[in-house]
Amino acid sequence: CAASRQAACVSGCIPVPWLCDGEQQCPDDTDEQCGQAGECCAVSPVCGTKKVQCPGTHHCIPHWELCDRHQDCEDGWDEEGCPQQPCLPGQWQCRNRVCIMAEWKCNGIDDCGDSSDEDVCAPCTPGMVRCDEGKCILESLMCDDKDDCLDGTDEPSTCGKLHAAAGFCPSGWGQGEGSHRAPHNRLPACSCQVCAARVDIRSGDLYWLAFLHLSCSRTHVPCRDGTGCVAQEYLCDGEKDCADGSDEDGCAKVCNTPGRSHSSYPCGLGACLNASQVCDGQQDCADGSDEGGNCSVPCQRSCTHRCYPSPQGPRCWCGPGYRLAEDGLSCMDIDECTERGKEACSQTCLNAPGSYSCGCLPGYLLEPDGHVCKLSGPEPKLLVAVQSEVLSYGLRSGHEEVVLATDKDRVVFSLDYDLVERKVFWMDLATESIRWQDLSSGKKGTLVKGVRSDCIAVDWLGRNLYWTDGVAGQVLATCLGAAWQGIPEYTVVMDGDLDQPHSLVLQPLAGLMYWSEVGSHSRLMEASMDGSRRHVLLAQGLGWPTALALDLPTQRIFWLDEKLGSVGSAHLDGSNVKVLKLRWVQSPFAAAVCEGQLYWSERKTWSVQQVDKASGKNRTVLLKRHGQPHGLQVPSWGAPNPAVPALPISHPAQHCTNGCAKSNGGCAQLCLPNP
Repeated sequence: CAASRQAACVSGCIPVPWLCDGEQQCPDDTDEQCGQAGECCAVSPVCGTKKVQCPGTHHCIPHWELCDRHQDCEDGWDEEGCPQQPCLPGQWQCRNRVCIMAEWKCNGIDDCGDSSDEDVCAPCTPGMVRCDEGKCILESLMCDDKDDCLDGTDEPSTCGKLHAAAGFCPSGWGQGEGSHRAPHNRLPACSCQVCAARVDIRSGDLYWLAFLHLSCSRTHVPCRDGTGCVAQEYLCDGEKDCADGSDEDGCAKVCNTPGRSHSSYPCGLGACLNASQVCDGQQDCADGSDEGGNCSVPCQRSCTHRCYPSPQGPRCWCGPGYRLAEDGLSCMDIDECTERGKEACSQTCLNAPGSYSCGCLPGYLLEPDGHVCKLSGPEPKLLVAVQSEVLSYGLRSGHEEVVLATDKDRVVFSLDYDLVERKVFWMDLATESIRWQDLSSGKKGTLVKGVRSDCIAVDWLGRNLYWTDGVAGQVLATCLGAAWQGIPEYTVVMDGDLDQPHSLVLQPLAGLMYWSEVGSHSRLMEASMDGSRRHVLLAQGLGWPTALALDLPTQRIFWLDEKLGSVGSAHLDGSNVKVLKLRWVQSPFAAAVCEGQLYWSERKTWSVQQVDKASGKNRTVLLKRHGQPHGLQVPSWGAPNPAVPALPISHPAQHCTNGCAKSNGGCAQLCLPNP
């Protein structure tokens, strides 16, 4: 046997991680036999770099969990002999609380043992600042009343002065003052000087930023005060996204923008009035442009709808839902469903003369606003894998609970949920296996061993589980009902020209699957779930699309791009591509869509976040834990009938073309659907 990777067994060799994993692999049970001390015999080193092994066990813990005042090894070995006193003058305390000489920091050698003395040397990316213990956090997390740095250095006492100081320049500042700090990621487009207050994370001192120039990407425009850029889609959308509101300035001049009344009159200075306020003897425009002139000329035009007097003479006006035709007399119906898209209705839209109405798919109810569809039934919940636990998060109540916990050295990586048997499946990298747990009974098991994957996906209808293998360039599958019996039982669905397949999502009712490739040429792909009819969905404008999610009520696929820092979406045929560059998309791992929100796990900031799926606005951090989040799903907790799920994992109104849904397609073993 390979000494570093395998252990001897009566019938041959088994991987070292299978020793003492609670499951018998050797016929004589020698892989699970224990000594008198209750510890597994013949324990060999199994931990990789940056980890230490608890003595006498196969339990691996990260270096930073040593001396963290929390017992991670069962016998408390990781907390023995730890320094109790602060470091002496001239010393520097590592993240694991070990003291080293201050001059050893940044010498190219890991003197701490957890590399924290070298991690602090690499510069943080633009828009981020470094905590005293070495971690980089977003600059926007400074002074947010939450300790994002483990030592709390992001919340100094001077934070309270920010609100009073913001917006006022210190006296004596002149044009082009060069001695003040001006980070290149916070510079305005205008030549005038703009000031803003910041708190220094090191000293806690309040300082001023002088903004000189700002370079926005081609998809963004600068705010007038130079403090940031906003996406072009945010201009004139009725919400102030720039701090100075300049993204909404001048928008009222366009009185025929979607959503605005089409019987409106533009004032000279930009405001819009209802036509009934024009020539009514009362000055409503600030510049008085709504009165005088030819207001006294009587309306004698043959208008289809209405005729109103105006300072420019009589004009024809159209009622709500109509616009004036080129002849200046007749009115044409506005198709709000086409022009406004998802701004009009979140799901289905039916146009009518002068109006429109919204509808919802089965399993949804229309909100009182008449535009937004919400799920009926139980509260939708988010399943999130954080280190060795799976958390359930109520998307309306915010209630959190741990629904699954594994050994601390077994990170729950990618996960998915079987809504038929209510089981959670996850990738266990430590044992190179795909495991499962029944959330109702708590029963656990192993589906398959000897595999590694970045992403798994459950076909709840065809009763299969798929996964990607980026190294081998394959997509594989096995039956959900398979039980580990010592021999891997799975099939290679696709092989050959796959260029590092990564994220994978399924559409079981249609028998289709979608995946991203992050190799030399990133692209989004589609194929039947048996691997046939493979074709490129999108191959332009992609960096590293590391997280995919389907939104079947709107028939769109979403992706988060780690390299470009963006959120993209497209119709399932690859058309109507929309990309929003969002600076908080840094290291996304998994994504899910529910109702009007997009959720994703962010490894770099150890958080789970949400934004409005259409606009990218209203970002909220839902969860933040001391550990990286990975897999993420919105399962259908309360769907009584698996064929009609109550969540957008599947399209309730879609006709089922999955041939494996009935009697396993007539197959004796694995059935892969080919619609």
